[in-house]
Amino acid sequence: MKIIDRIVCDFEAGKPSFSFEFFPPKDDEGTNRLFATIAELGPYAPTYVSVTYGAGGSTRRLTLELVERIKRSVGLEPMAHLTCVGATRDEIGEVLEQLRRAAIDNVLPLRGDPPRGSGRFEAVAGGFRHATELVEFIRSRYEFCLAGACYPEVHPEAESAEADILHLKRKVEAGIDFLITQLFFDNEDYFKFVDRARGAGIACPIIAGIMPITNLSQIKRFTSMCGARIPGQLLERLEATGGDHDEVQRIGVEHAVNQCRSLLARGAPGIHFYTLNRSRATVYVLEALKGASPA
Repeated sequence: MKIIDRIVCDFEAGKPSFSFEFFPPKDDEGTNRLFATIAELGPYAPTYVSVTYGAGGSTRRLTLELVERIKRSVGLEPMAHLTCVGATRDEIGEVLEQLRRAAIDNVLPLRGDPPRGSGRFEAVAGGFRHATELVEFIRSRYEFCLAGACYPEVHPEAESAEADILHLKRKVEAGIDFLITQLFFDNEDYFKFVDRARGAGIACPIIAGIMPITNLSQIKRFTSMCGARIPGQLLERLEATGGDHDEVQRIGVEHAVNQCRSLLARGAPGIHFYTLNRSRATVYVLEALKGASPA
């Protein structure tokens, strides 16, 4: 099933899309924990789940195995991330062939981050320089539903917000069906970004990416890497906890609930949760959106 069809159908019926992102675990224990998380989130009937590709394509085999297992054994619709890092066109073509043979219909093409220790991204000989080239390559050969990444607070490598939107427009025109944003904590950043995108002629659905905060040092590290910011008032509340895990999670979940309620009330077509392979915070948010209070 192509995810875009479900997103459009649900939106027309007044139903938001909910989806979850996972990453390939490093060992059997992590894999067991991941599938326990998937089992806990499954009853919320996600539109789809996505599986990341790992730094430098390091989890390529695991990503393929996970999306196949999720589709075959769990029955959820999976989307495989695919990056340009460290791979030639032929190698990426083989990955796409494996996905096609496994009846995986959905792919998220990304440029990917530079390898650890490298200051900038450089394509390998015979590889792709950026996500738009990868999208063009896939579109010319396959009929996958393609998602695209976008940055409400501007891609950290973009020259300006205007240049970022122009790059995004080229990627969408190359064949992207819907967009998923990087995590953000101020909804105005999302809605201003959507306005800029629509003004540039980008008409596809833009799903809001949300990560409930459960660990302060961790979220500071993530935001520094992706160019997102934690609003001052929220950061003050989190730092005032003195690092108390339960209190940080309570504040983080409360903020995520308020974000999601406002996003959906103002017309966002769906929420994509960055779960970090754990279900508790996401379940709290989903229960609150149904009208129940987090326990």
